[in-house]
Amino acid sequence: MENHTSFKTWAGAAPKLVAVAAGRAFADVVIRGGQWVNVHSREVLPGHDIAITEGRFACIAPDLSHAIGPETEVIEARGRFMLPGLCDAHMHIESGMLTPAEFAAAVIPHGTTSMFTDPHEIANVLGLAGVRMMHDEALLQPVNIFTQMPSCAPSAPGLETTGFEITPADVAEAMGWPGIIGLGEMMNFPGVVAGDTKMLAEIAATQAAGKTVGGHYASPDLGRAFAAYVAGGPADDHEGTCEADAIARVRQGMRSMMRLGSAWYDVAAQITAVTEKRLDPRNFILCTDDCHSGTLVHEGHMNRVYRHAVACGCDPLVALQMCTINTATHFGLERELGSITPGRRADLILTSDLRALPVELVIARGVTVARDGVLLAKCPHYPWPDAARHTVHLGKPLTAQDFAIAAPKGANTVTARVIGVVENQAPTKALTAEMEVADGIVPADPARDLAQIALVERHRGTGGVVNGFVSGFGYAGRMAMASTVAHDSHHMIAVGTDREMMAAAANRLGQLGGGITVWKDGAEIAHVALPIAGLMSDAPAAEVAAAAARMVAAMAECGCTLNNAYMQHSLLALVVIPELRISDLGLVDVTTFQLTDLFA
Repeated sequence: MENHTSFKTWAGAAPKLVAVAAGRAFADVVIRGGQWVNVHSREVLPGHDIAITEGRFACIAPDLSHAIGPETEVIEARGRFMLPGLCDAHMHIESGMLTPAEFAAAVIPHGTTSMFTDPHEIANVLGLAGVRMMHDEALLQPVNIFTQMPSCAPSAPGLETTGFEITPADVAEAMGWPGIIGLGEMMNFPGVVAGDTKMLAEIAATQAAGKTVGGHYASPDLGRAFAAYVAGGPADDHEGTCEADAIARVRQGMRSMMRLGSAWYDVAAQITAVTEKRLDPRNFILCTDDCHSGTLVHEGHMNRVYRHAVACGCDPLVALQMCTINTATHFGLERELGSITPGRRADLILTSDLRALPVELVIARGVTVARDGVLLAKCPHYPWPDAARHTVHLGKPLTAQDFAIAAPKGANTVTARVIGVVENQAPTKALTAEMEVADGIVPADPARDLAQIALVERHRGTGGVVNGFVSGFGYAGRMAMASTVAHDSHHMIAVGTDREMMAAAANRLGQLGGGITVWKDGAEIAHVALPIAGLMSDAPAAEVAAAAARMVAAMAECGCTLNNAYMQHSLLALVVIPELRISDLGLVDVTTFQLTDLFA
């Protein structure tokens, strides 16, 4: 399904590759006079040429003038660094609010040429059919987008209800698809630790296919539970937040994936395992996990992560290995991508500065796809069906009464459990607060930074609403914000200080078919339409980023001061990361993986 006509498998390209390297044939492309950044030997070799044919590297040598024929495209490197295209080892395309095509269009100019994606967001909404849609659009792109079959929908069985469930049979079926590279992050780590037969069956189906099992161990417990999780088969983990986490993972034979996303800042705290403890860097990998469209448009993608790692004291060549060859090796693709060496896919960046990494030219599969930040390639769209565009089912118009929190009978005050948002981190805090009762109802108390949160069921139209409290956003006045992006079950999360506006915001998303909306003083002041599964837009990234920027500004207008507050909002239903979350079944204590009461 790949649209790149000049790109061939190694078997199809081998005769021509050998002929060009031996001097019997001319190359399709020769890059002349650059500095070869070799991630296998970790050295920079000046004065080299690179010959490309059939979309693959044929040879690299100080002088390849013999490979230049009358039809050969010659690119003058002029002494610039020639380095492999960047690889993102773990990410969710849906977090960019974009379809795979528009995500590719956004990141190609930043030098990303390979992505390992887990579409578990759409799996929660549309099941295996949604995964196939993402997989099929991914294969249409001019860069390498590999799909990991989602493992956990629901992420925590018994604690949430998803639109669809993923089964071991689904996993086994997907392992035969051409773009499937492995199993997506195994978020149900308590299930693995407990020997859950369903989780182990999914892992076994992946292992039987000879593919990689992604990990997600969101717990500080590095004792028996961690040992059991590693024994259960996950080969990597991106949930580490400190140096000890990174060290523990690599010592047990896992790859430590260190992430810098829009809201995750976990590289600085972990990369000291390499920069200070001097552990072997081959088992450390850089990734983004979640990047929203604004980050992609204004800051970058894997080039941003690379620069950050270098700024944290990492040797540039080591940092480059962490987002090229280490990733390729981890997924069993070392002979296919991740380095500028013969036979590999011709994915390459030209840059004049190895530390600042300005991405001046991007080649993917032997074709120039971006120059000086401008996309030159086409990124084809999949024909998304109506079933993917109509996924918000509220069942009935919501009213303020749906968001009223009744106090225990006769109570004048209550002790409420409160979700505490932690800036720039995935975990929340389980807080408590003494709250006043008014006419039998417990209202929000914005003066004390206590807003209301509601989880609105949107998959089956049950009309269900679960209410609670959240602190940390700093909202003031009369406001509400609602989103159908609600990791991982992707119901609807509404946060606000006013029940009527919470109802209005929820009903507005029903009209839009999904997205995000912000209300203040009785009127909508910003929205982002995400009509595909209530998660993505097929509009260009710049348009989505502009709408998202207005949304972020609207949150600030409502008093919010958190960095990347929208990402924090969207994670409040993520019932696999401690300490306290909300689901369609109630409040979830993620330290015990049990439902808990709102009032202590």
